Amino acid sequence: MLEARYRIGVDLGGTKTEAILLAPDGQELVRRRVPTPAQEYRAIVASVADLVRGIEHQAGVRASVGVAMPGAISPATGRIKNANTVVLNGQPLDQDLAAALQRPVRVQNDANCFAVSEATDGAAAGQRVVFGVILGTGVGGGIVVDGVPLAGANAIAGEWGHNPLPSPRDDERPGAACYCSRHGCIETFLSGPALARAGGRDAAALVAAAEAGEAAADMVLARYEDQLARALASVINLLDPDAIVLGGGLSKVMRFYCTVPVIWQRYVFSDRCDTPLLPPVHGDSSGVRGAAWLWPREGEAAAG
Repeated sequence: MLEARYRIGVDLGGTKTEAILLAPDGQELVRRRVPTPAQEYRAIVASVADLVRGIEHQAGVRASVGVAMPGAISPATGRIKNANTVVLNGQPLDQDLAAALQRPVRVQNDANCFAVSEATDGAAAGQRVVFGVILGTGVGGGIVVDGVPLAGANAIAGEWGHNPLPSPRDDERPGAACYCSRHGCIETFLSGPALARAGGRDAAALVAAAEAGEAAADMVLARYEDQLARALASVINLLDPDAIVLGGGLSKVMRFYCTVPVIWQRYVFSDRCDTPLLPPVHGDSSGVRGAAWLWPREGEAAAG
């Protein structure tokens, strides 16, 4: 019999698959990680199912299961789209996992799971509308309302990274080519690789150089901060969330939390903007924790 108060979250990545078991109070009880057999779809399904069963056997419980993955379930087909683990695309992942585990399985985009985690018991706990930002190899986002991820009619809610950079300067046009076939997407300016190309080194080295007084490094970061402020101001103008939480590798650059909210005042359509910009509480664990919280507490709305 399903013990609904216990939750397993699975973060299905391109190279590794991680899973945790959460107690009813959100305490982590078990964590396991295995390589992802990314070249073969059936092997992925079997690996996730084995991981879940192994955790349940270790803990002696049967739990609900949520999965974070790099894509979305198409409302048109019920199958995965937009996954960079390409063997997932076109597959009914939630249905196949449900069959393998003999119970319902909730599957959501990994950025949505990050946002769910930080809205449930992370940086934005208690806030009604939360926008979770991923600034890493790519740029993504997720929207959570009352603890539930907002997928949207086309399952692309929060995908701000593939909008054009707002208010582009002359030297920002037309922008770099993006893998989505367009030019000048926010992702081409704000991803970790984009910042590294602009500064000739990774973010940590840029920040260290700026703190040591290197003017060139500080100028690169200041330009990035203005671009980030413009991009987030467009989110605030449209969604007006109660909080914005940064995730991904660039969320570790602490100066952003001081500089960007000051800059975005120039771009937000309001007399003032009090939206907090927050670092994540759970960091790299937010995806897997958010997957577990796709099954909410009793009395809360369900996700999926």
